Amino acid sequence: MARRDHETQRPGLLHRIARLLRHRWAEGAARRAFTPVLLERLGQRVAASERRHSGQIRICVEAGLPASYLWRGASARERAVTLFGKLRVWDTEHNNGVLIYLLVAERAIEIVADRALARAVPAADWQAFVARMGGAFRDGRYEDGLTEALAEVSALLVEHFPAGQGAHDNELPDAAVFGKQ
Repeated sequence: MARRDHETQRPGLLHRIARLLRHRWAEGAARRAFTPVLLERLGQRVAASERRHSGQIRICVEAGLPASYLWRGASARERAVTLFGKLRVWDTEHNNGVLIYLLVAERAIEIVADRALARAVPAADWQAFVARMGGAFRDGRYEDGLTEALAEVSALLVEHFPAGQGAHDNELPDAAVFGKQ
């Protein structure tokens, strides 16, 4: 059966409503999975990582996208880029901040790297990295996936931006961000 052009261009109303409901229902599962203890552990891991390089890492977890994003069919990537700016990850001295974003409703991970790190690491490497992380999230192993993501991002930052001599400022909070921003 042939598809009409309008059927391939935009998801239909029922698809958008189903996506909206899936994102709203993810809230309870996300709160159970991301306990305050887990969020604290993730923040401690970020702090430990940042002692080894000059980069700044933020972890952001959202159960679902805001309704406005869902209604217009926006992607997890679009939301991650917005939060990259909103959380000021782009605004670090060495332009080597990284946002690790997890969208629980879609079990999607997005990595947004600032200019200096994005120039140092080819786009294909980032795509392969995200694909490797995806397995843990699809299986609901969020802590494992985020810990693995943090380890890989840290290794890239150590390779390209090792800690220099003397103290380096902690420009961004280490705590993982949970919920709508």
